[in-house]
Amino acid sequence: MFKRMLIISALFAPAITAVAQQPSTRVQISDDVVKIGVLTDMSSLYSDGTGKGSLAAAQMAAADFGGNVRGKPIEVIGADHQNKADIGSTIARNWYDNNKVDVIVDVPTSSVALAVQQITREKNRVLLISGGGASDLTGPACSPNGIQWTYDTYALSSVAGKAMVARGDDSWFFITADYAFGQSLERDAANLVKAGGGRVLGAVHAPLNTQDFSSFLLQAQASKAKVIALANAGGDTQNAIKQAYEFGLQRQGQGQKLLALLLGITDVHSVGIQTAQGMIATEAFYWDMNDESRAFSKRFLEKEGHMPSSFQAGVYSAVMHYLKAIDATGTDEAKAVVAQMKAMPIHDVFAAQGRIRQDGRMVHDMYLVQVKSPAESKSEWDLYKVLATVPGDDAYRPLAEGGCRLVKQP
Repeated sequence: MFKRMLIISALFAPAITAVAQQPSTRVQISDDVVKIGVLTDMSSLYSDGTGKGSLAAAQMAAADFGGNVRGKPIEVIGADHQNKADIGSTIARNWYDNNKVDVIVDVPTSSVALAVQQITREKNRVLLISGGGASDLTGPACSPNGIQWTYDTYALSSVAGKAMVARGDDSWFFITADYAFGQSLERDAANLVKAGGGRVLGAVHAPLNTQDFSSFLLQAQASKAKVIALANAGGDTQNAIKQAYEFGLQRQGQGQKLLALLLGITDVHSVGIQTAQGMIATEAFYWDMNDESRAFSKRFLEKEGHMPSSFQAGVYSAVMHYLKAIDATGTDEAKAVVAQMKAMPIHDVFAAQGRIRQDGRMVHDMYLVQVKSPAESKSEWDLYKVLATVPGDDAYRPLAEGGCRLVKQP
Protein backbone atom coordinates (compact mmCIF):
# COMPACT_ATOMS: atom_id res chain seq x y z
CA MET A 1 0.00 0.00 0.00
CA PHE A 2 2.77 2.45 0.94
CA LYS A 3 4.57 1.60 -2.30
CA ARG A 4 1.43 2.42 -4.32
CA MET A 5 0.94 5.68 -2.44
CA LEU A 6 4.53 6.76 -2.94
CA ILE A 7 4.36 6.00 -6.66
CA ILE A 8 1.23 8.13 -6.96
CA SER A 9 2.92 10.93 -5.06
CA ALA A 10 5.91 10.79 -7.35
CA LEU A 11 3.80 10.85 -10.49
CA PHE A 12 1.30 13.52 -9.52
CA ALA A 13 3.05 15.74 -7.01
CA PRO A 14 6.11 17.65 -8.12
CA ALA A 15 7.51 19.85 -5.39
CA ILE A 16 7.34 23.62 -5.67
CA THR A 17 10.29 25.45 -4.17
CA ALA A 18 11.97 28.83 -4.36
CA VAL A 19 15.13 30.51 -3.16
CA ALA A 20 14.95 31.55 0.49
CA GLN A 21 14.26 35.20 1.14
CA GLN A 22 15.20 37.04 4.33
CA PRO A 23 14.94 34.15 6.83
CA SER A 24 13.95 35.16 10.37
CA THR A 25 15.61 33.81 13.49
CA ARG A 26 12.12 33.44 14.99
CA VAL A 27 10.82 31.17 12.25
CA GLN A 28 9.90 27.70 13.54
CA ILE A 29 9.07 25.55 10.53
CA SER A 30 9.27 21.83 11.23
CA ASP A 31 11.88 20.04 9.08
CA ASP A 32 12.58 23.41 7.36
CA VAL A 33 9.82 22.81 4.81
CA VAL A 34 6.08 23.46 4.62
CA LYS A 35 4.68 20.22 3.23
CA ILE A 36 1.16 20.06 1.79
CA GLY A 37 -0.55 16.77 0.97
CA VAL A 38 -3.48 16.79 -1.45
CA LEU A 39 -5.52 13.68 -0.62
CA THR A 40 -8.16 13.24 -3.28
CA ASP A 41 -9.91 11.07 -5.86
CA MET A 42 -7.52 10.75 -8.78
CA SER A 43 -9.25 7.95 -10.65
CA SER A 44 -12.96 7.50 -9.93
CA LEU A 45 -16.33 9.23 -9.83
CA TYR A 46 -15.19 12.45 -8.09
CA SER A 47 -11.99 12.98 -10.07
CA ASP A 48 -13.51 15.50 -12.53
CA GLY A 49 -14.23 18.07 -9.86
CA THR A 50 -11.35 17.25 -7.51
CA GLY A 51 -8.45 14.93 -8.42
CA LYS A 52 -5.56 16.26 -10.44
CA GLY A 53 -7.28 19.64 -10.61
CA SER A 54 -7.17 19.93 -6.81
CA LEU A 55 -3.47 19.07 -6.87
CA ALA A 56 -2.95 21.73 -9.57
CA ALA A 57 -4.85 24.30 -7.50
CA ALA A 58 -2.62 23.65 -4.47
CA GLN A 59 0.47 23.95 -6.66
CA MET A 60 -0.82 27.24 -8.08
CA ALA A 61 -1.36 28.59 -4.55
CA ALA A 62 2.17 27.61 -3.51
CA ALA A 63 3.65 29.20 -6.62
CA ASP A 64 1.55 32.36 -6.25
CA PHE A 65 2.71 32.67 -2.66
CA GLY A 66 6.27 32.77 -3.96
CA GLY A 67 7.22 29.13 -3.40
CA ASN A 68 8.37 29.70 0.18
CA VAL A 69 7.18 30.93 3.56
CA ARG A 70 9.65 33.05 5.54
CA GLY A 71 12.43 31.53 3.46
CA LYS A 72 11.28 27.92 3.97
CA PRO A 73 10.30 26.05 0.79
CA ILE A 74 6.78 24.83 0.10
CA GLU A 75 6.36 21.26 -1.16
CA VAL A 76 3.11 19.85 -2.58
CA ILE A 77 2.47 16.12 -2.90
CA GLY A 78 -0.66 14.18 -3.82
CA ALA A 79 -2.24 10.74 -3.55
CA ASP A 80 -5.38 8.85 -4.55
CA HIS A 81 -7.53 7.63 -1.65
CA GLN A 82 -9.78 5.68 -4.06
CA ASN A 83 -12.84 6.81 -2.07
CA LYS A 84 -12.02 4.25 0.63
CA ALA A 85 -11.69 5.30 4.27
CA ASP A 86 -9.10 2.62 5.07
CA ILE A 87 -6.84 3.66 2.18
CA GLY A 88 -7.25 7.33 3.00
CA SER A 89 -6.42 6.68 6.66
CA THR A 90 -3.33 4.66 5.76
CA ILE A 91 -2.05 7.40 3.47
CA ALA A 92 -2.76 10.09 6.07
CA ARG A 93 -0.92 8.22 8.84
CA ASN A 94 2.07 7.56 6.60
CA TRP A 95 2.17 11.17 5.47
CA TYR A 96 2.10 12.45 9.03
CA ASP A 97 4.46 9.86 10.53
CA ASN A 98 6.98 9.33 7.75
CA ASN A 99 6.64 12.07 5.14
CA LYS A 100 6.33 14.94 7.64
CA VAL A 101 3.27 16.40 5.95
CA ASP A 102 2.00 19.48 7.80
CA VAL A 103 -1.45 19.82 6.26
CA ILE A 104 -3.80 17.58 4.26
CA VAL A 105 -6.10 19.28 1.76
CA ASP A 106 -9.27 18.49 -0.23
CA VAL A 107 -10.45 14.97 0.84
CA PRO A 108 -13.61 14.39 -1.19
CA THR A 109 -15.79 11.49 0.04
CA SER A 110 -17.06 12.31 3.50
CA SER A 111 -16.37 8.87 4.96
CA VAL A 112 -12.68 9.41 4.15
CA ALA A 113 -12.76 12.98 5.46
CA LEU A 114 -14.31 11.87 8.76
CA ALA A 115 -11.60 9.25 9.25
CA VAL A 116 -8.75 11.59 8.30
CA GLN A 117 -10.16 14.32 10.56
CA GLN A 118 -9.74 12.05 13.58
CA ILE A 119 -6.19 11.08 12.62
CA THR A 120 -5.28 14.72 12.02
CA ARG A 121 -6.44 15.62 15.50
CA GLU A 122 -4.44 12.77 17.05
CA LYS A 123 -1.29 13.82 15.19
CA ASN A 124 -1.80 17.57 15.78
CA ARG A 125 -1.62 18.54 12.13
CA VAL A 126 -4.06 20.55 9.99
CA LEU A 127 -6.89 19.39 7.72
CA LEU A 128 -8.44 21.72 5.12
CA ILE A 129 -11.51 20.02 3.64
CA SER A 130 -12.74 21.21 0.26
CA GLY A 131 -14.26 18.12 -1.37
CA GLY A 132 -15.82 16.46 1.70
CA GLY A 133 -19.30 17.80 2.37
CA ALA A 134 -20.97 16.09 5.34
CA SER A 135 -22.11 18.78 7.77
CA ASP A 136 -21.13 16.48 10.66
CA LEU A 137 -17.51 17.49 9.96
CA THR A 138 -18.27 20.77 11.73
CA GLY A 139 -20.99 19.26 13.91
CA PRO A 140 -20.62 16.23 16.19
CA ALA A 141 -17.34 15.22 14.45
CA CYS A 142 -15.76 18.70 14.58
CA SER A 143 -12.07 19.09 15.38
CA PRO A 144 -9.86 21.96 16.54
CA ASN A 145 -7.49 20.95 13.72
CA GLY A 146 -10.02 20.79 10.89
CA ILE A 147 -11.59 23.46 8.68
CA GLN A 148 -14.37 22.76 6.18
CA TRP A 149 -13.79 25.28 3.46
CA THR A 150 -15.97 25.11 0.37
CA TYR A 151 -19.49 23.86 1.15
CA ASP A 152 -21.45 21.38 3.22
CA THR A 153 -24.67 19.41 2.98
CA TYR A 154 -26.61 21.95 5.05
CA ALA A 155 -25.72 24.82 2.70
CA LEU A 156 -26.61 22.77 -0.38
CA SER A 157 -30.02 22.09 1.13
CA SER A 158 -30.68 25.57 2.47
CA VAL A 159 -29.94 27.36 -0.81
CA ALA A 160 -31.45 25.28 -3.64
CA GLY A 161 -33.79 23.29 -1.40
CA LYS A 162 -35.40 26.33 0.18
CA ALA A 163 -35.74 27.99 -3.22
CA MET A 164 -37.60 24.98 -4.63
CA VAL A 165 -40.00 24.70 -1.68
CA ALA A 166 -40.66 28.45 -1.73
CA ARG A 167 -41.90 28.26 -5.31
CA GLY A 168 -44.31 25.43 -4.54
CA ASP A 169 -42.21 22.34 -5.21
CA ASP A 170 -43.04 20.95 -1.80
CA SER A 171 -43.16 17.15 -2.16
CA TRP A 172 -39.82 15.35 -2.46
CA PHE A 173 -38.38 11.92 -3.19
CA PHE A 174 -34.66 11.28 -2.68
CA ILE A 175 -32.22 9.15 -4.66
CA THR A 176 -29.34 9.01 -2.21
CA ALA A 177 -25.73 7.82 -2.35
CA ASP A 178 -25.51 5.15 0.32
CA TYR A 179 -22.65 6.47 2.45
CA ALA A 180 -21.93 9.30 4.88
CA PHE A 181 -22.20 12.18 2.40
CA GLY A 182 -25.45 11.07 0.79
CA GLN A 183 -27.05 10.25 4.11
CA SER A 184 -26.06 13.65 5.52
CA LEU A 185 -27.34 15.45 2.42
CA GLU A 186 -30.68 13.64 2.50
CA ARG A 187 -31.06 14.31 6.24
CA ASP A 188 -30.25 18.02 5.98
CA ALA A 189 -32.44 18.54 2.90
CA ALA A 190 -35.37 16.59 4.35
CA ASN A 191 -35.25 18.63 7.55
CA LEU A 192 -35.31 21.90 5.61
CA VAL A 193 -38.13 20.71 3.34
CA LYS A 194 -40.25 19.76 6.35
CA ALA A 195 -39.40 23.03 8.13
CA GLY A 196 -40.69 24.88 5.05
CA GLY A 197 -43.98 23.03 5.13
CA GLY A 198 -43.07 20.44 2.53
CA ARG A 199 -43.32 16.63 2.60
CA VAL A 200 -40.83 13.84 1.95
CA LEU A 201 -42.63 11.00 0.15
CA GLY A 202 -39.77 8.52 0.20
CA ALA A 203 -36.16 7.73 -0.53
CA VAL A 204 -34.05 5.03 -2.09
CA HIS A 205 -30.36 4.48 -1.40
CA ALA A 206 -28.03 3.66 -4.29
CA PRO A 207 -24.54 2.18 -3.89
CA LEU A 208 -21.58 4.48 -4.52
CA ASN A 209 -20.49 4.50 -8.17
CA THR A 210 -23.81 3.21 -9.51
CA GLN A 211 -23.93 2.80 -13.27
CA ASP A 212 -27.62 1.99 -13.75
CA PHE A 213 -30.15 4.27 -12.01
CA SER A 214 -33.20 2.97 -13.88
CA SER A 215 -34.83 1.12 -10.97
CA PHE A 216 -34.27 4.09 -8.64
CA LEU A 217 -35.70 6.54 -11.16
CA LEU A 218 -38.77 4.35 -11.67
CA GLN A 219 -39.44 4.39 -7.92
CA ALA A 220 -39.02 8.15 -7.90
CA GLN A 221 -41.46 8.56 -10.81
CA ALA A 222 -43.98 6.30 -9.12
CA SER A 223 -43.91 8.45 -5.98
CA LYS A 224 -45.47 11.38 -7.91
CA ALA A 225 -43.26 13.73 -5.90
CA LYS A 226 -42.85 17.17 -7.41
CA VAL A 227 -39.09 17.06 -6.79
CA ILE A 228 -36.80 14.12 -7.43
CA ALA A 229 -33.75 15.11 -5.40
CA LEU A 230 -30.37 13.58 -6.17
CA ALA A 231 -28.44 13.36 -2.91
CA ASN A 232 -25.24 12.22 -4.59
CA ALA A 233 -22.30 13.75 -6.44
CA GLY A 234 -19.77 13.47 -9.26
CA GLY A 235 -20.14 10.53 -11.58
CA ASP A 236 -23.25 9.28 -9.76
CA THR A 237 -24.99 12.62 -10.35
CA GLN A 238 -23.90 12.67 -13.98
CA ASN A 239 -25.22 9.15 -14.62
CA ALA A 240 -28.51 9.86 -12.86
CA ILE A 241 -29.12 13.07 -14.83
CA LYS A 242 -28.32 11.45 -18.18
CA GLN A 243 -30.61 8.50 -17.48
CA ALA A 244 -33.40 10.74 -16.16
CA TYR A 245 -33.20 12.69 -19.42
CA GLU A 246 -33.40 9.46 -21.41
CA PHE A 247 -36.49 8.51 -19.37
CA GLY A 248 -38.06 11.81 -20.38
CA LEU A 249 -38.51 12.51 -16.69
CA GLN A 250 -39.08 16.24 -17.08
CA ARG A 251 -40.71 16.07 -20.50
CA GLN A 252 -43.83 14.01 -19.84
CA GLY A 253 -46.03 16.65 -18.25
CA GLN A 254 -45.88 14.93 -14.89
CA GLY A 255 -44.76 18.10 -13.16
CA GLN A 256 -41.74 16.38 -11.68
CA LYS A 257 -38.49 18.32 -11.44
CA LEU A 258 -35.02 16.88 -11.11
CA LEU A 259 -32.83 18.59 -8.50
CA ALA A 260 -29.17 17.66 -8.12
CA LEU A 261 -28.39 18.89 -4.63
CA LEU A 262 -24.68 18.88 -5.47
CA LEU A 263 -24.08 19.85 -9.09
CA GLY A 264 -20.74 21.27 -10.19
CA ILE A 265 -19.62 22.95 -13.36
CA THR A 266 -17.59 19.91 -14.42
CA ASP A 267 -20.74 17.79 -13.99
CA VAL A 268 -22.76 20.12 -16.23
CA HIS A 269 -19.99 20.15 -18.82
CA SER A 270 -19.83 16.35 -18.78
CA VAL A 271 -23.59 15.85 -18.97
CA GLY A 272 -24.02 18.54 -21.63
CA ILE A 273 -26.00 21.74 -21.50
CA GLN A 274 -28.79 20.26 -23.66
CA THR A 275 -29.47 17.64 -21.00
CA ALA A 276 -28.90 19.79 -17.89
CA GLN A 277 -30.56 23.01 -19.08
CA GLY A 278 -32.89 24.63 -16.59
CA MET A 279 -31.65 22.71 -13.58
CA ILE A 280 -31.29 24.62 -10.31
CA ALA A 281 -28.15 24.15 -8.22
CA THR A 282 -26.12 25.57 -5.35
CA GLU A 283 -22.57 26.70 -6.09
CA ALA A 284 -19.74 28.07 -3.95
CA PHE A 285 -17.78 29.49 -6.88
CA TYR A 286 -18.32 30.29 -10.56
CA TRP A 287 -15.51 31.29 -12.87
CA ASP A 288 -17.44 34.15 -14.50
CA MET A 289 -18.37 36.11 -11.36
CA ASN A 290 -15.90 39.01 -11.65
CA ASP A 291 -12.55 40.06 -13.12
CA GLU A 292 -10.60 38.29 -10.36
CA SER A 293 -12.40 34.98 -10.76
CA ARG A 294 -12.05 35.16 -14.55
CA ALA A 295 -8.30 35.83 -14.36
CA PHE A 296 -7.70 32.95 -11.94
CA SER A 297 -9.91 30.59 -13.95
CA LYS A 298 -8.16 31.45 -17.20
CA ARG A 299 -4.81 30.47 -15.66
CA PHE A 300 -6.34 27.26 -14.33
CA LEU A 301 -7.88 26.49 -17.75
CA GLU A 302 -4.51 26.94 -19.42
CA LYS A 303 -2.95 24.55 -16.91
CA GLU A 304 -5.68 21.89 -16.67
CA GLY A 305 -7.79 22.22 -19.81
CA HIS A 306 -11.03 23.00 -17.99
CA MET A 307 -12.49 25.67 -15.75
CA PRO A 308 -12.04 25.11 -12.00
CA SER A 309 -14.78 23.50 -9.98
CA SER A 310 -15.78 25.09 -6.69
CA PHE A 311 -13.82 22.34 -4.90
CA GLN A 312 -10.64 23.16 -6.82
CA ALA A 313 -11.04 26.90 -6.30
CA GLY A 314 -11.64 26.12 -2.62
CA VAL A 315 -8.35 24.21 -2.43
CA TYR A 316 -6.51 27.21 -3.86
CA SER A 317 -8.13 29.56 -1.35
CA ALA A 318 -7.58 27.27 1.66
CA VAL A 319 -3.90 26.72 0.86
CA MET A 320 -3.30 30.43 0.36
CA HIS A 321 -4.93 31.27 3.69
CA TYR A 322 -2.94 28.53 5.44
CA LEU A 323 0.33 29.90 4.05
CA LYS A 324 -0.64 33.44 5.10
CA ALA A 325 -1.20 32.16 8.65
CA ILE A 326 2.24 30.52 8.76
CA ASP A 327 3.80 33.71 7.44
CA ALA A 328 2.01 35.75 10.11
CA THR A 329 2.94 33.49 13.02
CA GLY A 330 6.38 32.28 11.91
CA THR A 331 5.47 28.68 12.75
CA ASP A 332 3.71 25.71 11.19
CA GLU A 333 2.59 24.30 14.56
CA ALA A 334 -1.02 23.26 14.01
CA LYS A 335 -2.82 24.95 16.88
CA ALA A 336 -1.04 28.27 16.33
CA VAL A 337 -1.72 28.19 12.59
CA VAL A 338 -5.41 27.29 12.95
CA ALA A 339 -5.88 30.02 15.56
CA GLN A 340 -4.35 32.54 13.17
CA MET A 341 -6.47 31.30 10.28
CA LYS A 342 -9.60 31.81 12.39
CA ALA A 343 -8.43 35.29 13.38
CA MET A 344 -7.88 36.48 9.79
CA PRO A 345 -10.73 37.31 7.38
CA ILE A 346 -10.71 35.64 3.95
CA HIS A 347 -10.81 37.92 0.94
CA ASP A 348 -9.56 36.27 -2.24
CA VAL A 349 -10.60 34.87 -5.59
CA PHE A 350 -12.91 32.37 -3.86
CA ALA A 351 -14.54 34.32 -1.04
CA ALA A 352 -15.08 38.07 -0.72
CA GLN A 353 -16.03 38.14 2.96
CA GLY A 354 -15.15 34.76 4.44
CA ARG A 355 -14.48 33.89 8.05
CA ILE A 356 -13.80 30.71 10.02
CA ARG A 357 -16.05 29.94 12.98
CA GLN A 358 -15.24 28.12 16.22
CA ASP A 359 -16.58 24.86 14.76
CA GLY A 360 -14.23 24.99 11.77
CA ARG A 361 -16.87 26.08 9.26
CA MET A 362 -15.57 28.66 6.76
CA VAL A 363 -18.60 30.90 6.22
CA HIS A 364 -18.92 32.65 2.86
CA ASP A 365 -21.54 33.56 0.30
CA MET A 366 -23.18 30.78 -1.70
CA TYR A 367 -24.92 31.12 -5.07
CA LEU A 368 -28.22 29.88 -6.41
CA VAL A 369 -27.60 29.14 -10.09
CA GLN A 370 -29.53 27.79 -13.05
CA VAL A 371 -28.04 25.94 -16.00
CA LYS A 372 -28.41 27.99 -19.19
CA SER A 373 -30.12 26.76 -22.31
CA PRO A 374 -27.99 26.09 -25.40
CA ALA A 375 -29.35 29.32 -26.92
CA GLU A 376 -28.28 31.36 -23.89
CA SER A 377 -24.76 29.94 -23.69
CA LYS A 378 -22.14 31.91 -25.61
CA SER A 379 -19.12 29.64 -25.08
CA GLU A 380 -18.09 26.17 -23.92
CA TRP A 381 -17.97 27.06 -20.20
CA ASP A 382 -20.73 29.71 -20.21
CA LEU A 383 -23.06 27.39 -18.32
CA TYR A 384 -24.74 29.23 -15.42
CA LYS A 385 -27.09 32.07 -14.70
CA VAL A 386 -26.58 33.33 -11.15
CA LEU A 387 -30.08 33.77 -9.75
CA ALA A 388 -29.20 34.88 -6.22
CA THR A 389 -26.31 35.44 -3.86
CA VAL A 390 -27.07 33.95 -0.44
CA PRO A 391 -25.07 35.43 2.45
CA GLY A 392 -23.03 32.88 4.37
CA ASP A 393 -24.95 33.43 7.60
CA ASP A 394 -28.14 32.44 5.79
CA ALA A 395 -26.63 29.55 3.84
CA TYR A 396 -24.85 27.73 6.66
CA ARG A 397 -26.23 26.07 9.76
CA PRO A 398 -26.36 28.37 12.79
CA LEU A 399 -23.33 27.86 15.01
CA ALA A 400 -25.34 26.87 18.08
CA GLU A 401 -27.30 24.15 16.24
CA GLY A 402 -24.45 21.96 14.98
CA GLY A 403 -23.60 20.06 18.12
CA CYS A 404 -19.88 20.87 17.93
CA ARG A 405 -18.26 20.55 21.37
CA LEU A 406 -15.82 23.34 20.52
CA VAL A 407 -18.56 25.96 20.44
CA LYS A 408 -18.61 28.14 23.53
CA GLN A 409 -22.16 28.75 24.60
CA PRO A 410 -23.12 32.29 25.68
